[in-house]
Amino acid sequence: MSEPGEGRLMQSRLRVHGHPIQPMLVTFPFGLFVSATVFDLADLLGGPAILGLVGYWTAVAALVAAGLTVVAGLVDLWDVPGDRTRRTALTFNLVIAGVAVLFVVACLIRSGTPEHGATGALLAVELVGLALGTVGVRLGGILVRHFDPPTRDPRGLDVFGSGSVARGFGRRRGG
Repeated sequence: MSEPGEGRLMQSRLRVHGHPIQPMLVTFPFGLFVSATVFDLADLLGGPAILGLVGYWTAVAALVAAGLTVVAGLVDLWDVPGDRTRRTALTFNLVIAGVAVLFVVACLIRSGTPEHGATGALLAVELVGLALGTVGVRLGGILVRHFDPPTRDPRGLDVFGSGSVARGFGRRRGG
């Protein structure tokens, strides 16, 4: 037996040109967390000390982006029906918050050092955060199918309207 509201299409409250904002936002913190981890790995493998500093500030930027993503997720959570989709949305937001907590801990520990460099233990914490983030990306994909179902636009290449570059492609001027 299905739960109430199951299968019902949802609409995100926060949208840009008809598309939900949170799936767009979530790519920023995750990409920045990956970049911070790569910088820290390079620092630990003997790269210039500046890489540790860049990794630290990249993680800080990722935390700011994660905060915005969680806020957008909480706004969207308001309209999610109390079914499996709501549980997925809650889990998704908790996973994103969990990743942020792991990186907050790493950044707080690093903030007390002069060069903000990473250590092997902090890199391990970041790698656990990325593994958890991968679960979040999977859950986000599930939610996107509920919030933004695929549509087919019958206009084809002229989807951008009458001002489309493709519309005038191949025509000669003045004739």
